[in-house]
Amino acid sequence: MKAIFDRIYNDLLEQIETGKYPYQSFLPSESELAKDYTCSHNTVRRAIRLLAQGGYVQPINGKGVRVIWLPVEREAFKIGGIETFKEAARRSSLHAITKVLSIEHASVTESFACESGFPVGSDVTHVERMRYIDGHAAILDRNWYLTELVPNLTPAIAEDSIYAYIEGTLGMRVTTSRRTFTAEKALKADREAIDLDGYDFVAVVTNHTFNDDGIMFEYTQSRHHPKHFSFTTVALRDQL
Repeated sequence: MKAIFDRIYNDLLEQIETGKYPYQSFLPSESELAKDYTCSHNTVRRAIRLLAQGGYVQPINGKGVRVIWLPVEREAFKIGGIETFKEAARRSSLHAITKVLSIEHASVTESFACESGFPVGSDVTHVERMRYIDGHAAILDRNWYLTELVPNLTPAIAEDSIYAYIEGTLGMRVTTSRRTFTAEKALKADREAIDLDGYDFVAVVTNHTFNDDGIMFEYTQSRHHPKHFSFTTVALRDQL
């Protein structure tokens, strides 16, 4: 059941994003999809519900399911979901490269504990990476990981995908991320690392990320070139 549900969702998602079902068109009927995938109507509804939550479609009572997704012109990172830089780049068809600047261990001070939420005195692994988009230094990622939960980080792992290592190798589930978005005056480190092209500020995304035990294992500041900063989300109005 889960495999069929995933396949329907991913198939329809790809067909919407590639234009087979363009903006304002209707998806095949629930009965047609159930027949095509040899599954129950409930399985089809689950896939459609997830597409609707992602802002791809909108069910219209008595008419069907209309496509409401429009591609964005600039690089887009999801607010509502948790995806890696590598996943976002692949989804947005970007040429993206990660360069590891440094990896070092540190003990959490009282001031950093207030900023990050890590316990005072805990050991963290500090990773700094530069993200290049289409050849331009666009994002300076400053990550801190609780070493007890994310041990043995290497430059090779950090260059590829730390989340792939966390989920695939360590077997830890990444569950929740609390995010804050700000615009800040560029620091000296920003100006030295990012191709700011005359901009004197950066867009900053701060993340506190938790596993399925409710333990915060990551604190991150992603410092973005304004030109490459475009986040999208979907808001659903509560029905009174």
